[in-house]
Amino acid sequence: MTGHPASSEYLVLSRGQWDEHLSPEEIQSAIDDFYAWHGKLVDEGKMRSGSRLTREGKRVSRDAVIDGPFSESKEVIGGYWHVLAGSLDEAAALMAQNPTLACGLEFEIRPLDTERASAFVAGNETPGARRGR
Repeated sequence: MTGHPASSEYLVLSRGQWDEHLSPEEIQSAIDDFYAWHGKLVDEGKMRSGSRLTREGKRVSRDAVIDGPFSESKEVIGGYWHVLAGSLDEAAALMAQNPTLACGLEFEIRPLDTERASAFVAGNETPGARRGR
């Protein structure tokens, strides 16, 4: 036993777009600062690597396969990362230090559920009318 508190894994979705008034040099500086910040946290075991997402994609449903991207520009998901933290609040505090926040990006942080899905347990996919049962 190491004595360290147990960590949970959180998925971080990078959302939004760079502020329009920023120059490419200002954006690149924020990107460079991000990678330095991220690399330090990976080395400390507080984050895992993630990835940017390309602009292309497809959405598959029972009715069709549709070419993307799919979101309005304010809802664009640009990438994802993984945070290891003792709580959702701790993960949010860590992401609040992300240098790209000052340039217009924002982050959605979601705990990963390691349990297998069940139709008898309410989840994200459960219709709202059934969640209260």
